[in-house]
Amino acid sequence: MDSESSRSVDDALTRLKDVPGGLLPILHAIQDVLGYVPPDAVPTIAKALNLSRAEVHGVVSFYHHFRTEKPGRHVLEVCRAEACQSMGADQLAVRIRERLGVDFHQTTADGNVTLQPVYCLGNCACAPSVALDGEPHGRMTAERVEALIASVGASR
Repeated sequence: MDSESSRSVDDALTRLKDVPGGLLPILHAIQDVLGYVPPDAVPTIAKALNLSRAEVHGVVSFYHHFRTEKPGRHVLEVCRAEACQSMGADQLAVRIRERLGVDFHQTTADGNVTLQPVYCLGNCACAPSVALDGEPHGRMTAERVEALIASVGASR
């Protein structure tokens, strides 16, 4: 683990290891700072919480929110929940994947955009929705998504 990652993990553990059920808050704190949970942080987290590495890894891999690889400079999340699907999110996702040249859980070759599926952005009344760097955008069309992608300078 590099020194920035190590400091972030140590800081999260120092602040949160004594919180009941602290594993999720610790994982969130690490990802909030680094953008992902480094796989080599799992043994450190497990030891601090008196858990097995398998237990920590199981939580990281179970929740779609957690990433184990460093994301691109921007993260584009596409809602995959039922309300958005019923309003055309599947077709929108196809267009986005074609435009970026990546599939879900991948990052563009230039390292600019990571594409993530998300299972509800809480923006159902404005379906289909996406979020760019955590900011939700509703009533998305192919044209509006194209403008959003262009706004962060994404290329294939």
